[in-house]
Parts: sequence; C-alpha cells; structure tokens
Amino acid sequence: MSELTRIPAPDGVAPAAQYSHVVLGTGRFVAVSGQLALDEDGKLVGAGDAAAQARQVFENLRRCLAAGATFDDVVKLTYFVTDMAHMPAVRAARAEHIPDDRLPAASAVRVAGLVRPEFLMEVEAYAVLPG
Repeated sequence: MSELTRIPAPDGVAPAAQYSHVVLGTGRFVAVSGQLALDEDGKLVGAGDAAAQARQVFENLRRCLAAGATFDDVVKLTYFVTDMAHMPAVRAARAEHIPDDRLPAASAVRVAGLVRPEFLMEVEAYAVLPG
C-alpha cells in the first residue's frame, strides 16, 4: 500500500461529507478506465436497477485494481451518472469497498447518456502505488 495523506477539508474550504478534497501520495500512478455494469461475458447486470449496476461497477473496479493495487491505493474516483438520483446507490456500493476514513477525492458528473442507453453509470479510478 502506498503512503497516502487524505485531507478532507483544507483551510478555507467547506468540509466534504462523501469524499476527501485532497489526497497526496508518491509512487507509481495507476489509471483504471471507466467501468460499466457488465459481467465477465460482457452482459449487462441490473437493467434499470441503479443498486445492482453500482455493485457490478465496483466489482469491476476491484478486479481491475487487482492487477497490482487495491481500493486502499485509490486517490480519485469520478462518477458519471445519467441521473443524480443514482448517487445513493453508488455511495452504498463504494462503502462496501472503501471505509469512510479512507475516502478518495471524487467528482460526480451528470451526463445525458453513456455509450449505451441501458447504462446508468460509469466510474473511473486513479490510484497511487509505492514507488
């Protein structure tokens, strides 16, 4: 695991409830492409079900990170959602993998659509590994 410093609220910045404003680290940078709610056969998981899609997305992130990292190494998550009403499901799935005291920096973006209309969300991750 890399040495990471999480700063939930730098001086003069309002505290964040669901993410850290800043995460500092040194080491090797890892970028994980946006993950969708697809199983290992490329089939959609959870048609119309934000909670099921979020669980699959985070499972796919976990599998991608397993190539050399873990969720403990994640410094930034970016959420792309077709409806902000899906964010509670995203946060619940994230909580299954990342405890509140290790929250990465994050951005949530509402988008008009993703690569296919049945996808409700996509999540990408950035991690830092020891040098």
